[in-house]
Amino acid sequence: MANEVHAFHILVPTEAKALELKSSIEKDGEKFARVAKRNSTCPSSAKGGELGWFSKGQMVPEFETAAFNGEVGKVLGPVKTQFGYHLILVDEVR
Repeated sequence: MANEVHAFHILVPTEAKALELKSSIEKDGEKFARVAKRNSTCPSSAKGGELGWFSKGQMVPEFETAAFNGEVGKVLGPVKTQFGYHLILVDEVR
C-alpha cells in the first residue's frame, strides 16, 4: 500500500466541465498538464496542476481516497470536494 502519492490535478467549478476536460484528455490525447494550465482554477495550474508528493491526511478526504485508491497513470474523477470538481492524475506512488 502506498504511503505517498505524486499527483497532478485540475480543479473546476462544475461536474460538466470536469467531464468535458476528462474527455479531451482521454479521447483526444490532450496533455493533462496543458489542460490544467488552461482550465484549472487552482494556483497549481501554473505548474500544470502538479501537487507534488503528499501522504494521507494532507488532502481533503474525498480527494485523498481517490488519489490513494486509483490506478496510477489513469485520469481519476470527477471527484467532488468542498472546492469544486477535481480530475486527478497520480503518476507515482511510494
